[in-house]
Amino acid sequence: MQDLFNRFSLQDQVAVITGAGRGIGEGIAKDMAAAGAKVALAARRTQEIEAVAEHIRSAGGEAIAVTTDVTDPDALENLAQATLKAFGSIHHWVNNAGGSTMRQPMSTLPREEWHRTLAVNLTSVFDGCMTAARHIQQGSIINISSGAGTGPVPGSGHYGAAKAGVNSLTWTLSAELAPNIRVNGVMPGAIPTEVMLTALKKSEDQLDELLEEWNIPLGRLGTPQDIGSACVYLASDAASWISGEILRVGGGAKPR
Repeated sequence: MQDLFNRFSLQDQVAVITGAGRGIGEGIAKDMAAAGAKVALAARRTQEIEAVAEHIRSAGGEAIAVTTDVTDPDALENLAQATLKAFGSIHHWVNNAGGSTMRQPMSTLPREEWHRTLAVNLTSVFDGCMTAARHIQQGSIINISSGAGTGPVPGSGHYGAAKAGVNSLTWTLSAELAPNIRVNGVMPGAIPTEVMLTALKKSEDQLDELLEEWNIPLGRLGTPQDIGSACVYLASDAASWISGEILRVGGGAKPR
């Protein structure tokens, strides 16, 4: 029985999580720390990642906060160096930072928004993967994708295109970085984060309406911890023969 538990443990491993100051990234960071990992938390908002890091430390874990703009490759390398200085190695890298709050038909989408969305949601993932590949000797990369990358998404085509690119990047790198680095993706379903609610023009008191609209078979909206659990699994030895997969975590609802 203990061997089974050990397979899901991240004890003495080091994980970098981008976009870790709130929402899904915060959930991933807390769960990976609870599984035993030492974590480096990255985001642009210093106060938010410092708060998450303090929460982890107060619970007995080890965490550092590194202010990072993921659209800057030099900042990502600085994140890696800060992690190595604090913990000595890197085993897992989670590219979570991203999102898009603008919903608009492609025919009227400002060109600058197209470039901004790809920079934040696709190019930053590429740069994160390349940074991770330089510093991970044995471990995994996890890219947070979206069901928007699997089919038509009227009003969010720019975001869908970026996430489709993330899926393709995940598949290709799983082959190119094997056998030492496993590369997988996670596609969250309806999780009412601040970014998602802003994009959908919904408020916290409209969650029941959102649940009905999405018609989720398992009868509830998702939580950041649902994604955190998936990331712990994909990083752990329990998933040591899994690479090049995009894991849908959406309560049974169809991707969108």
